[in-house]
Amino acid sequence: MLVERMDIMQNKRDKIMDAALELFAERGFNATTVPTIALNAEVGAGTIYRYFEHKEALVNAVFQRCVESLSHHLQENYPSDSGIREQFRHLFFKVVGFARDHVYAFSFLESQSNAHYLDSKSIDVFQEMMDFFYQFLEEGKKVNVIRSVPTEALFAIVYGAYVEIAKLLRKKILPESDQLMNSLEACCWDAVRV
Repeated sequence: MLVERMDIMQNKRDKIMDAALELFAERGFNATTVPTIALNAEVGAGTIYRYFEHKEALVNAVFQRCVESLSHHLQENYPSDSGIREQFRHLFFKVVGFARDHVYAFSFLESQSNAHYLDSKSIDVFQEMMDFFYQFLEEGKKVNVIRSVPTEALFAIVYGAYVEIAKLLRKKILPESDQLMNSLEACCWDAVRV
């Protein structure tokens, strides 16, 4: 009975977080109200406060879940024993795939990474993910495969491309084909390689 109750509570918490993610991604944090989240989650507004102390606690929980999901996705089958070129290819297709398969999470992360209401745990989780990218770029620079420019600039070049490619694919402006995706990945690689 206790396990069943815990499952119900977890399901309700997940429904709240899923509803909040969709609204935060579409409307932003400030334009999203707790009653609207409750309506979309099909729970009472008071129920949300049983799981989250306030809206900031909810947005931080959603943010952390999204970052952890993307981090796991990136590191899944990461070719750590391969060369920089193969690792770049892996990261490109993982980010673009995540953006395609997790539209709200990707959109939310893109718009929230510097938000004033993120708590220290959210900032730490995000920084850990960024360190993974930065370490890859630093290693590429060290072995003279990636251009020797500031790592933050390299990241901005590639991640900016990821974001725009994801938007174009989502809007069906670009047709998603293997040939096109391979060409886009090669273009991004050409932008940072030596």
